[in-house]
Amino acid sequence: MCGIAGLVGRFPPGTIGAMGALLARRGPDDHGVFEDRDAGIAFAHRRLAIIDLSPAGHQPMADGSGRYTITYNGEIYNYRELRAELIARGRQLRGHSDTEVILELFADQGPDAFARLNGIFALAIWDSTARRLWLARDGMGVKPLYLAETPTGLAFASELKALLAVPGIDRTIDRIAVAAYLGYLYSPGERTMFEGVRKLAPGTWLKIEADGRRATGQFFTIPAYVPDAAMSVEQAIAGTEAALRTAVKRQMVADVQVGAFLSGGLDSSAIVALAREHSPDKLACFTIDYRGGDDDEMIDDLPYARRAAQHLGVDLHEIAVDSSMATEFEALVYTLDEPQADPAALNSLKIASLARSHGIKVLLSGSGGDDVFTGYRRHRAAALDARIDRLPAPVRSMLGWAGGHVPGKSANARRLRKLLSPMGEDGDARLLSYFEWLRLEDAAALIAGASPSLAGEARQPMIDTLAAYPQGNQIERALRLEQHYFLIDHNLNYTDKTGMAAGVEVRVPFLDPDLMAFAATMPTEFKLRGGETKWALRKAMEPHLPRDIIYRPKTGFGVPLRAWMKSGLQPMMADLLSPTTVERRGLFDPGAVAALRAATEAGRVDGHYSLLALMAIELWCRAFADRALPKPESAAA
Repeated sequence: MCGIAGLVGRFPPGTIGAMGALLARRGPDDHGVFEDRDAGIAFAHRRLAIIDLSPAGHQPMADGSGRYTITYNGEIYNYRELRAELIARGRQLRGHSDTEVILELFADQGPDAFARLNGIFALAIWDSTARRLWLARDGMGVKPLYLAETPTGLAFASELKALLAVPGIDRTIDRIAVAAYLGYLYSPGERTMFEGVRKLAPGTWLKIEADGRRATGQFFTIPAYVPDAAMSVEQAIAGTEAALRTAVKRQMVADVQVGAFLSGGLDSSAIVALAREHSPDKLACFTIDYRGGDDDEMIDDLPYARRAAQHLGVDLHEIAVDSSMATEFEALVYTLDEPQADPAALNSLKIASLARSHGIKVLLSGSGGDDVFTGYRRHRAAALDARIDRLPAPVRSMLGWAGGHVPGKSANARRLRKLLSPMGEDGDARLLSYFEWLRLEDAAALIAGASPSLAGEARQPMIDTLAAYPQGNQIERALRLEQHYFLIDHNLNYTDKTGMAAGVEVRVPFLDPDLMAFAATMPTEFKLRGGETKWALRKAMEPHLPRDIIYRPKTGFGVPLRAWMKSGLQPMMADLLSPTTVERRGLFDPGAVAALRAATEAGRVDGHYSLLALMAIELWCRAFADRALPKPESAAA
């Protein structure tokens, strides 16, 4: 797990070094630069040593022939098997790193090698003979890779902030992305806040020839739902346990100690239950002790985490946090590279920092369980779609109107509004609305001078994904959107950025390709059954975990934002969303922002996350659009 950056073209001397310096926290153990100015190619690398801690793992790395050079971020879990295969084929390997395995496999098989990698990665390989650059990103997009076209060539990096060191970056604000950040709290697909910066799509490679010609290819596609009608209940349960056990064992590979997140929820507890079977040491687990919460807004995880740790016999390390953590939101926006309005990322950063203070460089996470096996309220809502469609249109319209007029500020009132408001929509429009914190039409109305098409353009990636997916099963179609967008562009982005900010690698066993392939064959009725999400997973964990952990109420990995907006974040909001600030930025309509603030404070709407998104965008603009170049980072200790 590391940070990478690179250039192809004609850039001023020192550019690649400046890019690498901005990634220092991702790789505190080593760093290196490869540059061939005649060829117009340069790589920077910051290393977090996980596999082969010796100098033999140094990057950028050249293969034995000297033809290929790689800079790579990630981990390959099946590298030992691939290494044995390469040796059997007569290839000479000098060290024991997964980096060298990728390089030699590519030298042997070309881009077909990417499909054989079970792991998380973003990489660049330079072919000095053909004068050809290859870029690739893992199939689930666990590792980010940002691209920027400039007048003098292409730049790429693990983090957007490193691209700020490149002259000529187009910093024009992408208003479609702005609408998406307001509506979803993240930008789905390839767009970022800058029109000149895009993300390489997961599971794809990009080839750049010496004459500038480009080609792309796809080596991984998220498994499509093709149910095995013959699968029995027993096979679904046993298959889930077996696939998850294999995934966890596979992702325990490391030359350093591995730890785990443990919130006390089903997903993280399941990972820990299986991980301890393969840990040579007593497994170190980490959780949040949130103090001063709002009972209406949050369920206290700590008692469940302690219960799970005691049952499983693992060490649990707790970090106490409270509303004072709100003051760290500005720094968080810079860490995340994108204006994600989810303070849950602060929890992730705190846990990663705590783990690193205990000498842990690798953490297993339960991320992905909800997105593969169901787990969110919108999945239960999607299960009702067929019944809703059978209601007469006037009845659905009436229910939608009623949803917008449900009184009260309680969590139940908010959820009822969220459930009823889309009832007037048809089919996919209703399903898409479940993913929007703020209707994209309302989000676009906040943007100064927004075109009438803006909301539709922000929604288009999800529309295109649904259009290409079979009709008829709205739960599976919802899972498709989770896996393509919410998981990759929201959860995995903040997980990677916060972990790496502390010099910690976060692994996600639920996203093992074999496990996901099995889940895609599991009939939906074994995922969501009798209103119970993750049904087969819960049954699979009954021999391993207490029932009160398995069947506890669902809670998010969050903070009491609504309470924070009235306390710790109030002064920041007053500054960032004042009419003067909004007018000076020129991105949003001051009157519309003021109206949203007033309606939220009066309790007429629940606009807290939308207001936080507006704040995040202003903070992002100050850190990324306004500054010429951030200060180089200090590597984590």
